[in-house]
Amino acid sequence: MKLTDIIDTLSLTVVAGDAEREAEGVYAGDFLSRAMSHICADDLWITIMNNVNVIAVASLTDAAAVLLAENVALAPDAVEAAKAKDVTVLSSDKSVYELCAALSRIDGLS
Repeated sequence: MKLTDIIDTLSLTVVAGDAEREAEGVYAGDFLSRAMSHICADDLWITIMNNVNVIAVASLTDAAAVLLAENVALAPDAVEAAKAKDVTVLSSDKSVYELCAALSRIDGLS
């Protein structure tokens, strides 16, 4: 499913990157080494972590996008890293639980 459809459905904000990419799955978690070993290419990664290391993991795993929950703002150096590494970052005021529940009702995501 296109990120633009997810953005519209969940009223997300684009912080950085290209929202035209396809997302095929979802991973939620904040422990970076665990995320690095479990995020699949084209996953939407939900987290409350907001630093440059998140961008590095998203780039390494080829995540479709990072979705920051709970109104977490991406650190300025992480915004620059996201732009440099072409990582899409989205934001929401919803909790991780609310986002996962909403995404579970969207066809085309696993």
